[in-house]
Amino acid sequence: MGHPVERESGAGAGSELPPGQRLQRGWPVTHYGPVPKFRPERWEFRVFGATADGDKHTWGHEEFTALPYTTVVADLHCVTKFSMTGAEWGGVPAAAILDLAPPAPDVTHVMVWAEYGFSTNLRLSDFASERTIFATHKDGELLTAEHGFPVRLIVPHLYAWKGPKWVRGVEYMTADRRGFWEERGYHNIGDPWKEQRYSYQEEPGDGPEL
Repeated sequence: MGHPVERESGAGAGSELPPGQRLQRGWPVTHYGPVPKFRPERWEFRVFGATADGDKHTWGHEEFTALPYTTVVADLHCVTKFSMTGAEWGGVPAAAILDLAPPAPDVTHVMVWAEYGFSTNLRLSDFASERTIFATHKDGELLTAEHGFPVRLIVPHLYAWKGPKWVRGVEYMTADRRGFWEERGYHNIGDPWKEQRYSYQEEPGDGPEL
């Protein structure tokens, strides 16, 4: 199994940080609520909602870890204002999930679901980025439970809350709706280079229609 490495280019490359961010040495543990207990025999990754064939697609843990694997070197920008640079994330690219379980033509957004009902919404274009990855490894090592094992989503060009820990599935949607943190005051898009931290900063078109 090959492990190609894609390196970040553009605004996020090198030592440049988004506005308001500070460089973090190490990787702090930040999450809300308890760390879920991993039970491999019960674990399932689901793709559902507006799929092209109308069916739900599922993978057990062994099946998921056997999917195409890649690595992406990218920064992680937390809305709490720390940035961790140059991490190598390994796992299943979101593009592979889209290929294996295609969305219907009218899908515009996805909701990524995690343990305990946590969720985050993404535009389909953000989810489909070649750099978006369902990470199982960081710097060649399995993720720890505190950092999202067995799977966390990494969306390098958005704030880190858009990449939840302990991911369990993806819902395809034909209209946008807010996820857990977006309902609680965080920006619907979350671009760190535009410092889109909070919902009061949203402009027309940034969030779902009321």
